[in-house]
This record gives sequence, C-alpha cells and structure tokens, in this order.
Amino acid sequence: MTQTVELRCRCGEVEGRLENVETAAVNRVVCYCDDCQAYAHHLGRADLLDAQGGSDIVQVAPSSLAYTRGTDRIAGVRLKPKGLYRWYATCCKTPLGNNAGPSIPFVGILAGALRSPDDAVGPPAGRIFGKFAVGAAPPGSTGANVRLIARAVGKILGWKIRGQAWPHPFFDRATRCARCAAPGRPDPAIRSSSRSSCPGRALT
Repeated sequence: MTQTVELRCRCGEVEGRLENVETAAVNRVVCYCDDCQAYAHHLGRADLLDAQGGSDIVQVAPSSLAYTRGTDRIAGVRLKPKGLYRWYATCCKTPLGNNAGPSIPFVGILAGALRSPDDAVGPPAGRIFGKFAVGAAPPGSTGANVRLIARAVGKILGWKIRGQAWPHPFFDRATRCARCAAPGRPDPAIRSSSRSSCPGRALT
C-alpha cells in the first residue's frame, strides 16, 4: 500500500510532500562516498552521517516529490564540476535532495526525512563506496554490486518510460534550468563551486 509523506526542513520554513511511498517504488542505499561526506560537513550537518560516514538515501521518482512552501529558501551546490546537484534549505542547512541533472530521473532524499523509514520503504538494499568509509568498510560496500546496480538502473529507466521524470522538484521542464534557487542570490559559502549554465540562477 502506497502512502503520502509530509516533509519539512529542520526549522519548518521549507515543506514538501512525497507520494507513492513504498518499497517497490523506491531504491534505498547507504552511500559512503567522499562527496556525500564532504557535503554533510559543508553544511555543518555531520550529524546526519552514520558512525562510518554513510548517508542513508532513498532514491525516488522526481514527479513523486514536490516542495510546496519555502521554495525561495532552496539552493543548490555541486562540489565537483561533474558531481551531483545537491539541494538544501538555506534557512537551516537541511539537505532536501540530490540528483544528476534533469535528464536522469531520480532524486535522492535522506531516509531520515521519513517517519520510520524501515516501515515505509524497507531496509537499505545495499551499501556502496565503502572504500571511503570511516574505519573499516561495511560488509558488501566495496566492489561492484551487480544486483544493486541493476535495481538502480531499472528504477531510473522505469521512471523515465512511465513519464515520472516530470514535474521535477528542482528543474523547470521547458528550460531544464534550476527553478527553486532565487535569481542573483548565490550562497557566499559555495561561490567557488561549479556554476550552472542557466543565467542568473543561484545554483553554483
């Protein structure tokens, strides 16, 4: 049975909604990559990482996620020129989602945004990039996990075929530009990161 979950940032200024919440509709993984760890520290939110530096992420179809309040407080950053787009609430530095751009239909949100994530979407399907973990790599987190890769690719292809890439919570369909970040208001803390090709946007 699917359900709709209300989302909000830590201070409540940004609110959203995630629909079709069930195990079969999402992909949940724990990522230990250095980029995810750097992002949490960049926001001053290392408290969101587990003891080994992992981020518990639920990947969802873009059309299932919408932010309904406080969109002017949503900004994005890319820590590397070809890295993920990472979105957060400027009011309280709460991560809101990450994605690889509008052409690849998925958005990853932290499992902690869901109430009782194990009940809502089941346990993580696997762990990845364990070579970057703090201390010993968790079992099964290093090397290529064919089953996990196939599951992720299958989800993304399915969302694309079923038209679930749009509407997107962070990009405009007509222009493919970031639509949540306010024009001309880049976050000073992330100006040195790569910039969006969309003129006047605060995505950096």
